[in-house]
Amino acid sequence: MAQRHLDPTDPMAGPAPTGDALAGYLRAQATEFLRALRLHRETGSGANGSEGSAEAARALRRSARRISAGLHTFQPLLDTDWCEGMRPELAWVSGTLAMEHAYTARLERLLSALHRLSGSTALPAHPAGATAGARADATAGTRTDPAAGARADSAAGSRAAGAAPVPQRAAPRDAGLRTPQAAAQERGNLTVGAAKAGALLDRQLTLARTRAHSTALQALGSSRFHAIADKVAVLASEVPLTRSAATTDLRPLATAAKDRLTNAVAALPLVTAGHPYNAAALIHGLSPDTVPHPQDAPWHQVRLLLRLHRYARETVRGALRGEPDGTSVVDLRLLSAGQALNRHRDASEASAAAAQAARTPRIAPATAYALGVLHADQRHEVEAARFAFQQAWQKEAEAVSTR
Repeated sequence: MAQRHLDPTDPMAGPAPTGDALAGYLRAQATEFLRALRLHRETGSGANGSEGSAEAARALRRSARRISAGLHTFQPLLDTDWCEGMRPELAWVSGTLAMEHAYTARLERLLSALHRLSGSTALPAHPAGATAGARADATAGTRTDPAAGARADSAAGSRAAGAAPVPQRAAPRDAGLRTPQAAAQERGNLTVGAAKAGALLDRQLTLARTRAHSTALQALGSSRFHAIADKVAVLASEVPLTRSAATTDLRPLATAAKDRLTNAVAALPLVTAGHPYNAAALIHGLSPDTVPHPQDAPWHQVRLLLRLHRYARETVRGALRGEPDGTSVVDLRLLSAGQALNRHRDASEASAAAAQAARTPRIAPATAYALGVLHADQRHEVEAARFAFQQAWQKEAEAVSTR
């Protein structure tokens, strides 16, 4: 149950937590890491990984993130050389294990959006013609004859919709005066385009997920990972604190993490994000540049800083005497803001995947159109996530001002 109490980083919140509290937090997270590693080895992993091994991988990532965050925020209290050598390795573990889950979630997100945009309430199986057309789209980049590729795409669309091929020229001037039969034919072509776009994304992201799974398995069996696991095992019993750590208050360092977050949020265009459907997330949407949207980078950075702030609060709160059990109101607001930024990242990466699929050479116009609509939809999701974060952060700012 939520409890209202002082911010644990506030000097008035209770006795000063010191390096001993940090050592206890790091030992606990190291123990969780080793427990998750043992569970992963016991559950094993098949071609796509079992549910148990997937949960163990998530637990490994969680503990690795928290250990790395503790080393980052409270580095002045720890051995510098040890921290500098440990943090990149933990980031490598967390990032490598996260890729398979990211590709799986991205594919599910994009397919769900495609069916929603096409007016479907379920995820129907791909018809035979659409599957054939998808194979034509997926292999379009290897064709040597553009005309043959266009004929294959058109033939696949005709088989799936039972209609004429997708037009390869500009729309006529009397497009608004078409008969109902012509309109139905066009809708059928667009439905086929959505199905083919989904099959193309399925092929590309499933391949990426399979590669990520293989990479994770290789990483977990590598000498590099075994060296990290050995260091974490040592950390579970012995934390390399400095001599002054036993008498140093953790709260100033936790407050510094909070200040870095506050400054980064202040640099965001929250005034714009406070208005839904402001179209700011669609800027440069037609750019041929394949790099991620530069405007997304500050939001991704805020997401990382928010995570560091939350973990710093965990470290300090666990050392305070009389701290109520459960999650505080502040933690709930920070969790809500973090979830909005997670959705922002997911939508941003999904839009990039749709744009990348649309760059597949010589795909059918209806397929490219469906991918373009999907890209725009995910950029609107980016904007909606920014709006949700602005609302959550505003509540947190108002709560701080009334304390």
